[in-house]
Amino acid sequence: MGKISKDTRIAVPPRAQAIIRTITEAGHEAYAVGGCVRDCILGRQPQDWDITTSARPEQVKALFPHTIDTGLQHGTVTVMMDREGFEVTTYRIDGSYEDSRHPSRVTFTPSLTEDLKRRDLTINAMAYNESRGLVDPFGGLEDLERGIVRCVGNPMERFSEDALRILRAIRFSAQLGYGIEEETLGAVRKLSPTLERISAERIQAELIKLLLSPHPDYLRIAYDNGVTKVILPEFDHAMETDQTHRHHCCSVGEHTLRSLLHVEADRVLRLAMLLHDLGKPAVLTVDEGGITHFHGHAAVSAVMAERILKRLKFDNDTVQKVCRLVLYHDYGNGMDVDMRMARRAVNRIGEEAFPGIFAVKYADIMAQSDYCHREKLERLEKWRELYGEILAGRQCVSLKTLAVKGSDLIALGWKPGKELGAVLQKLLELVLDDPGRNTREILLAQAEQMKIAGES
Repeated sequence: MGKISKDTRIAVPPRAQAIIRTITEAGHEAYAVGGCVRDCILGRQPQDWDITTSARPEQVKALFPHTIDTGLQHGTVTVMMDREGFEVTTYRIDGSYEDSRHPSRVTFTPSLTEDLKRRDLTINAMAYNESRGLVDPFGGLEDLERGIVRCVGNPMERFSEDALRILRAIRFSAQLGYGIEEETLGAVRKLSPTLERISAERIQAELIKLLLSPHPDYLRIAYDNGVTKVILPEFDHAMETDQTHRHHCCSVGEHTLRSLLHVEADRVLRLAMLLHDLGKPAVLTVDEGGITHFHGHAAVSAVMAERILKRLKFDNDTVQKVCRLVLYHDYGNGMDVDMRMARRAVNRIGEEAFPGIFAVKYADIMAQSDYCHREKLERLEKWRELYGEILAGRQCVSLKTLAVKGSDLIALGWKPGKELGAVLQKLLELVLDDPGRNTREILLAQAEQMKIAGES
């Protein structure tokens, strides 16, 4: 990033600008603050525009016709402008933090600098309005230019106030591709055990932001400084498990970090790559030649993935999708695939999950050694081609598109229940072998033969 002057103008959107203007015309101070200022300086589009002001909450409420009491005890009022909400917070000084998250008390202050002093990182402690320009008392602009993540003031104090700031520092490093300033990193290392006090929901939110960043492999910083030991100890075990096999060139954990770089920034796919091999330490064996093997690791990884995702309070839909990809990420490896096998694979893995398998397998291959690299990619491409043919031919791969339904079999005299389901599954097996059999006439004839055979 080139040199940026403190005189640089920031294009505050009209609604946020109207709020700032209304407050200042009433005799108070008001500024856009935090992430929106940082993002504008970096040439990014801010997601939210937060405003800080010397006005007390009741004074802010008196200036606008539609407000919401978002957090009056912390000085925050949400001002609604044409159905868009803007958080407006009074300058404040936080009291001592007794639970590594909440201040024991909040004191309002007339000083913008005092308010900025309580914020976590220098790059998040800048404010702006059109009349005064950029207010940057802690060197956030310089740190942006240097590519440095640094705490405001004493990092031990900042992280002691809210332990989640430890993970936020690493997350911002990953999002921006920045290094972490030495003293700040030292505080991360010393205080990482305090993350035990932070709720799973808050850790989940930061972990996802890190994984979806341009540098998900910066999770290595979390490992090197004791953070994953608290929030994801299974990853530490993976980092400490070597792979002495010709298909691999690094530890299980390093392979995982590399794989994250080869899959798109999708929540389910990146979680799948993070978790896909975490079962390997549990099934590790070493043969007479010193070669490591991990037989059955996919199934173990899927069980572990479910446990980890639930521990971190992920929703059931995410858990189901991720675990399915983890369970089948090795399916078909080393096998010569044909159309019949491809149809059965789609049926087994599921029509919804199957497209994601390609992304997962590709990332897995790209994070392995060069051994049989071309052959692995060619096999994956063959899978893609066959799947494309299945889609183009609208071939039946599940009961959803089977030409007969349970009601058709009931009309033939079958009773509802497990036996009926078993017959439908047998008919589907016939169609998976030969999609040309997926006609009502052929399948009803097959069902009739099954019924006669069962009664004889």
